[in-house]
Amino acid sequence: MAAGSSCTIVEYFGGDDGYRCGYCKNEKGNFSHGMWSHAMTVQDYQDLIDRGWRRSGKYVYKPIMNKTCCPQYTIRCHALNFQPSKTHKKILKKMSKFLSKGEMPTEQGDGEPMDSLCEEGGLHGPVKVCHSEVASPVVTAILTEEGDTTPAEFETARKDPVSVPDGRGPETTPKPGMSKGADPGRPLCRKAKELRKARRLQKEQKRQVGGGVPASATSIPAPPVQLNQPKALEEFINESLPDSPLHRLEVRLVRSNPPSSQFKASFDASYQVYKLYQMAIHHDPPDKPTESQFRRFLCDSPLEMETPPDGPAAGYGSFHQQYWLDGRIVAVGVVDILPTCVSSVYLYYHPDFASLSLGSYSALREVAFTRQLQKQSPKLCFYYLGFYIHSCNKMRYKGQYQPSDLLCPETYVFVPIECCIPSLEQTHYARFNQDPDAGTENNTDLGRALVLYRRTVMPYAAYTRKRKCSNDEMEVAQYAGLVGQVCAERILLYRA
Repeated sequence: MAAGSSCTIVEYFGGDDGYRCGYCKNEKGNFSHGMWSHAMTVQDYQDLIDRGWRRSGKYVYKPIMNKTCCPQYTIRCHALNFQPSKTHKKILKKMSKFLSKGEMPTEQGDGEPMDSLCEEGGLHGPVKVCHSEVASPVVTAILTEEGDTTPAEFETARKDPVSVPDGRGPETTPKPGMSKGADPGRPLCRKAKELRKARRLQKEQKRQVGGGVPASATSIPAPPVQLNQPKALEEFINESLPDSPLHRLEVRLVRSNPPSSQFKASFDASYQVYKLYQMAIHHDPPDKPTESQFRRFLCDSPLEMETPPDGPAAGYGSFHQQYWLDGRIVAVGVVDILPTCVSSVYLYYHPDFASLSLGSYSALREVAFTRQLQKQSPKLCFYYLGFYIHSCNKMRYKGQYQPSDLLCPETYVFVPIECCIPSLEQTHYARFNQDPDAGTENNTDLGRALVLYRRTVMPYAAYTRKRKCSNDEMEVAQYAGLVGQVCAERILLYRA
């Protein structure tokens, strides 16, 4: 997948010491393995998150699941089959009332804590290496800075559905039955809401032809309406965006690495929102959310930008989805676009708008964004929500995005979450794969793992012959077991 000479270069750290847990506040209960990534291809990161890894800035970490106080399970949602719950619909209606009438909910948000920033990255400085560190108008989250205003792929649904594991494929349309007195030669009666939607679409199309705001700047292309089918997520989102709003909401996708001109132009405004969020929501003192911390955790990324012809128009890599309300940033979702998923990294918002449940609202928009990208790149069909933490009640909200799977921490296969919950009710740590013959996937051929030594790439076996007194075999074996054989033979492990 990596273009040209792109490759992944990492430095590995063990996980012997415990750190403070951001969830249960245990001072020494958080245990994880970590790597500092100088550069990383999107395929390598995709493979790593499918083995329980996750990034915070350029620091990539993997919780030691059977040792840490709050086990963190990788969770993914089947975006193509997602249906919003009643709670999700209420959140969209709440946004609609605010945009159309200016009604700000009096109650606070729905208690939607976002993931705590991983502080461990700041505890390990990268070893000094002797190689260089590999290091248009903005439109909406529906498009990209370089994208066309109305891609043809957005207008029609794909005819060949993507296969989804666990037997949960796209729902099939039931054959419409004939009610008494129905005339098959006449068009079906249309509800008033559908007529309003059609009129709104016609207005947007006229505006687009006349050189005005593109239709996609305010709405999300919805799949064709089919009989007896539940309403698609895109329809609910579009209904929350009124025709003549009192407040105008726009979602813009800007590339954060390498930083685009739009990202640079909006950097300070975005940082100020982050600072307010950290102080109000996470109770950070004013001197803690510094600009350098913001850059390190949410702007810096090891992911290489890749734009293959069979990928999405935006390309792969790291992005910020900025939510602009009446011309100012009110929320930012940090996301990675990878070969088979959109991976949510973090979300921060202006505290004045906390009652709009922007955490949940942005997640719904990101699910819809994933569905849209899938029309350009068929295998990109999952939305990763980071980690699911069943032992922390406030973090169980991620399980509401159905259908979803949790990653088995021993066999690295995804299991439907409804099959995992009974085990997690009994114990914090659980193996989800019930196949007793399934291995732990930790056996690796250590000699074939690649290392970077003195600017030279070589198998570990060759490295040990050069460094006869090397005593790092246990460390390298641990690293190789954690990243897996495929990644061990592709990723370059830096050796000082």
